[in-house]
Amino acid sequence: MTADALTDVAGLRVGHATRRGDGWLTGTTVVLAPEGGAVAAVDVRGGGPGTKETDALDPRNVVQRIDAVVLTGGSAYGLDAASGVMAWLEEHGRGVPVGPDPAHVVPVVPAACVFDLGRGGNFRARPDAATGRAAVEAAAAAAPGAPVPEGCVGAGTGAVVGRLKGGVGTASTVLDSGITVAALVVANAAGAATDPDTGALYGELLRGRVEYPQERVHEAARRRLDETAAANTPPPLNTTLAVVATDAGLSKAQAQKLAGTTHDGIARAVRPVHLLHDGDTVFALATGTRPLDTHPLALNDILAAGADLVTRAIVRAVRAAEPADGPGGTWPSYEELYGGS
Repeated sequence: MTADALTDVAGLRVGHATRRGDGWLTGTTVVLAPEGGAVAAVDVRGGGPGTKETDALDPRNVVQRIDAVVLTGGSAYGLDAASGVMAWLEEHGRGVPVGPDPAHVVPVVPAACVFDLGRGGNFRARPDAATGRAAVEAAAAAAPGAPVPEGCVGAGTGAVVGRLKGGVGTASTVLDSGITVAALVVANAAGAATDPDTGALYGELLRGRVEYPQERVHEAARRRLDETAAANTPPPLNTTLAVVATDAGLSKAQAQKLAGTTHDGIARAVRPVHLLHDGDTVFALATGTRPLDTHPLALNDILAAGADLVTRAIVRAVRAAEPADGPGGTWPSYEELYGGS
């Protein structure tokens, strides 16, 4: 039995650190790689990204494996959460060896942030190194294959998608080849996740016939969203972040291709995307426990699955989100508006 989560890729663990109340509405999510690390790549499509250590993932560069990925709130300030993760990894002797002493390591911890500043009411309430440490400790303490909490947790705590509350979502699948592919997203976009004419989630339209919300329910939802949008100043900003992972043995170049095609999954679920002030970023991880060369067409299957899973994970993030109403703004949830239709 699987968790239908990123943790279905054996060896990966996920931990959240969540801060709410007293001006806080933010957090950090850490994807912890197995000991020895994972092959990794990144593809950034948004025009306003906030990232750390992404240059190390270029296939032309020396780093081959990463130890953890940090997704965090707090905009560029929140990238400090990665420092707490690096400190924890150093204490556990995990990282690139750089000297004769086994303790002399440099952990490789790429990170990306979403904009949620001030959504809890306090502009200065943002993740820091302690938040990152709490998230990586939660990941390390999680059982192998454990379910991943979704909705308004970790980096998705203060997330907003269009006029609706966003959050964290995850999904996985096992291909006919036996290879596992999974994704985790932080859905926090200026674009919308819903069709303005019907209220249906864009990401669910790809699954064929859907049950559209009743017209009266949709009209009531639109009025509510107009009211809350008028009260929220400024309007929400970027970003959607994703980690797509597989147990296949990918090279860095193949992982980079996976990160790139996975952006299609964001475009199916959020409209518009990849704008000038978005920071849309996808990380791809490969643990390499299943050889790819025994399945000649498996890479194409992995590429297609990565995009599909990100779409599904965004839908799950929006459906799992809880409404937020506080000094930083008011954002209804999709289930609050449409769940009973």
